Amino acid sequence: MSADDKIIQDLRRAAKRRDDADDERRFATAELHKYVHLARAADVGVTEIASAAGLSRQAVYEILGQQPS
Repeated sequence: MSADDKIIQDLRRAAKRRDDADDERRFATAELHKYVHLARAADVGVTEIASAAGLSRQAVYEILGQQPS
């Protein structure tokens, strides 16, 4: 295998890892949004949701599609 072939192989492997990471991030984000909505529906406070999820209160409100009160 030439040096060029090795570099191309490494590039493809890195691109695949990036694509896999992007997919995982989308899945994790969707899961996080699901649980934010479930927690709020169960009357968990926005501050507690934010703390548990490592988000700001503003981010929780954005996920919920609400304006802060």
